[in-house]
Amino acid sequence: MIFDIEVEISLKEGMLNPEAKTIENSLGLLGYKVENTQTLNIITFQIEGESEKEVEGKVDDMCQRLLCNPVIHNYKITINSK
Repeated sequence: MIFDIEVEISLKEGMLNPEAKTIENSLGLLGYKVENTQTLNIITFQIEGESEKEVEGKVDDMCQRLLCNPVIHNYKITINSK
């Protein structure tokens, strides 16, 4: 079975996010007052597996080993079967 995967990666609370701060400051210069700006990375791909549980384990392992740094990132996995 083929599964569509989406991994949403964000910085943990309290981590410095210079990209978000730059966006916030730039919007302020344009006259838009925004606060608590955050940025996300979203990675999508397809993977084959026997079950959603098996695929979730594989994707979690991918996140832990390569896609993010669990020390500074949070991640959320969304799985949809085709």
